[in-house]
Amino acid sequence: MSANERVRLAQELHDGIAQDLVGLGYSIDSLIGSPELTSEIRASLRALRFSLTDLVEKVRREIFALRSNDTIMESAYISSTNYELQRIFAELIRNIQLHSEATSLTIKVGDNGRGGASPALGHHGLSGISERVLALHGTVDIDSSASGTVITIALPLAVQ
Repeated sequence: MSANERVRLAQELHDGIAQDLVGLGYSIDSLIGSPELTSEIRASLRALRFSLTDLVEKVRREIFALRSNDTIMESAYISSTNYELQRIFAELIRNIQLHSEATSLTIKVGDNGRGGASPALGHHGLSGISERVLALHGTVDIDSSASGTVITIALPLAVQ
């Protein structure tokens, strides 16, 4: 499956079934709050809600895997911080593409680490980032000092 097909499928899952499942969850939440329910029915609805929440998370992992072009992994193997950051950036970029009518995008990421970030022989992380950005006709600026590193990426965007 091509990368474009994977992204299109991920978008369909996100905009379709994922939204439907979230809406169903809200409906169950509303029912759980109903004062006329017996405790037995309320407990059953809560169990159903927890199952639905698990299902939503599985669909989200599938969407993420489709969009990241990575192998689908169980959540135990995904660093929660990395996973959430990737999701955040993917959604931010998607929203910019769909809604902003922007002609450029600037991403600035900084840390307060020990610095020293620069392309190095035998290490391909920063070189790979630079190659990808250049392929998108963008620029990369790496400012690294003993007080941390700031990487700024600027990309032109085609308005659709």
